[in-house]
Amino acid sequence: MAKRVYEVWKGSNKFILGGRLIFGPDARSLLVTLLLIIVPVVIFCVFVGRHLRHEFSPYNAGYAILVVAIAFTIYVLGLLCLTSARDPGIIPRNSHPPEEEFRYDSSASVEVGGRQTPSLQFPRTKEVMVNGIPVRVKYCDTCMLYRPPRCSHCSICNNCVERFDHHCPWVGQCIGLRNYRFFFMFVSSSTLLCIYVFAMSAIYIKVLMDDYQSSVWKAMKESPASVVLMAYCFISLWFVGGLTGFHLYLIATNQTTYENFRYRADNRINVYNLGCVSNFVEVFFTKVKPSRNNFRAFVQEEVARPTLPSTREVETQDVGDDRRPKVEDDLDIGEDLLKISQRRNIEEIDEDIRSRGSNGPPHNTSEVESVLSSDHRAATIRSETRHSSWGRRSGSWEIAPEVLGNSNVTESRSYGNSNSNSTGKQ
Repeated sequence: MAKRVYEVWKGSNKFILGGRLIFGPDARSLLVTLLLIIVPVVIFCVFVGRHLRHEFSPYNAGYAILVVAIAFTIYVLGLLCLTSARDPGIIPRNSHPPEEEFRYDSSASVEVGGRQTPSLQFPRTKEVMVNGIPVRVKYCDTCMLYRPPRCSHCSICNNCVERFDHHCPWVGQCIGLRNYRFFFMFVSSSTLLCIYVFAMSAIYIKVLMDDYQSSVWKAMKESPASVVLMAYCFISLWFVGGLTGFHLYLIATNQTTYENFRYRADNRINVYNLGCVSNFVEVFFTKVKPSRNNFRAFVQEEVARPTLPSTREVETQDVGDDRRPKVEDDLDIGEDLLKISQRRNIEEIDEDIRSRGSNGPPHNTSEVESVLSSDHRAATIRSETRHSSWGRRSGSWEIAPEVLGNSNVTESRSYGNSNSNSTGKQ
């Protein structure tokens, strides 16, 4: 049965509505954020805003207080949804490493079958040009790709995210290239909503003081909800307000939270800084790139592809098509010797030689020695012919001289058998 991409997704994300919405693995924390926004606004509308409806007559401007509070809250919740329920800029992972990046390190060699062979190396970093300046990018072992500049692998979502800023537990999602704009607007709008609720609650306290000709303490006793809302908004402003100011600085200097925390102590040149105005234009007035992932698409069955080239493929590349039958014959010869050595012991070979001597012309000494030593040589051939090509790059695998040399032994023996059989027939 065919499956969609989100059903076989290897990251830690959670999907709803058939893959239309994507969240981080800690999406439950989003419920806490929703309560922290909705509950104070409801309290404000019931215990504060409702009493201010007729305080600005005769234009009934008091109703605008409730309308603004509700509309502003819906706007903030919409930004929260755009931040937490969309692809932040996930780079699709590869099914196998980029084989074109494999290379040899001649200085480091490993001993294989008694021979020193160059070890296979995979470059962990490589350089790319950004605004005319070389920038080093790293290889991600999990996603099996070289991360683009400003990309990082989120350990919580288990994805590589473009222009990774941070993973925000309050929205239950990574903040990256495709949702950073909405994240900043959500934080800054939450700051404005806190200021609005705080100001309206303070105005209501002032109205109570004027109506009852009382002190501020008596007015606060008349509306404890206003006091609670003012305290809550004051504390929240330290968080969302400080976060807004910090990200204004990051946008002005074209940095991410990850880059600021990691490279603060390093005197590195910020190759991404285009100037304050251009940096703001890049964040707020550029088109959001489309997602690289189609989570609702059906998974295409991939053809099994080995990580490294197989032995036969390597031989074809090394010696060309004209020598391929010769290489395959050598490998088959080695297998034949192995089977002979396992099937016969020394006594059987000696008896076979004596029987040949009675039925045909005597064989030379070299042939006898080659047959008797086949048991020792076959073990060597098996270790060479069955050695895996893992850890080697295409173009480096060669047939051992012992294999090619032993092939002559087997051929001479086959020739001897044909002579003896033909002699017996005569």
